[in-house]
Amino acid sequence: MFTIGDFAAFGQVSARMLRHYDALGLLRPAVVDEVTGYRFYSADQFSRLNRIVALKDLGFTLQQVGEIVDAKLSAEELRGMLRLRQAQLEDELARSTARLTSVEARLRLIEREGHMPTDDVVLKRIAPTRVAELSAISPSYDGEDIGPVLQPLFGQLFERLGTAGVNPCGSPVAYYEQADGETVRVHAAVPVDAGTDGRTAADVDVLELPEITQAATIVHKGDMMEADRSMQTLARWIEDNGYRSQGYAREVTLQFDPDNPANWVHEFQIPVTKPVTKPS
Repeated sequence: MFTIGDFAAFGQVSARMLRHYDALGLLRPAVVDEVTGYRFYSADQFSRLNRIVALKDLGFTLQQVGEIVDAKLSAEELRGMLRLRQAQLEDELARSTARLTSVEARLRLIEREGHMPTDDVVLKRIAPTRVAELSAISPSYDGEDIGPVLQPLFGQLFERLGTAGVNPCGSPVAYYEQADGETVRVHAAVPVDAGTDGRTAADVDVLELPEITQAATIVHKGDMMEADRSMQTLARWIEDNGYRSQGYAREVTLQFDPDNPANWVHEFQIPVTKPVTKPS
């Protein structure tokens, strides 16, 4: 038998926490001295303690912890539950990290206000291009929603083209169309030979990406989490030069480094028109 202090030390918890677990009925001492009130624990109780601590650290409430532990799940069942919870927490962590990165990018953008030159913007014609593509719906145009949809699409697209022996012949292109409400249809496309059939053995769509007569374009270098910097430079140029934007930007990947987003290079292409001026 162990005193509460020794049991706490071996279990890597505090004696205060053990008293709290006792008060909640989560982990009762094996023996309580009737005269002194001292608590004593047995080595067999480490099994229950380990389950309590693991479940608590994974974010379960103490009430949920008690219900799970009292259900007397097998180690295999508990491991499966913990792995599921672990995956959920890892997803939450990834989303929080992405959110922090976005906030940092937005703060840098705020710091650059009034110092964003627009001379990097080029007005040009974008020729029609035959592309193979896959598409899916994103809940919104927000970067946090677009990324998880677009990235797997490109992975599937290149995998299917490779299996079918279809070779891309240009830079990948992402483009977007408004769907229902706030939802957006996301297209992951790559140029293919002009003779490629409208539906290949790769089970992808093959179509003509139409010409853009006039596109305001800018080359964005770095993580797409900082795309707002270049997009707002484009917006300033469009307004200053009396144009109107027409729909979402196309994003052409000029350089991709899977290990370091800071090395990415994209060209953003926004269709623009000049307002028709009525004669006075």
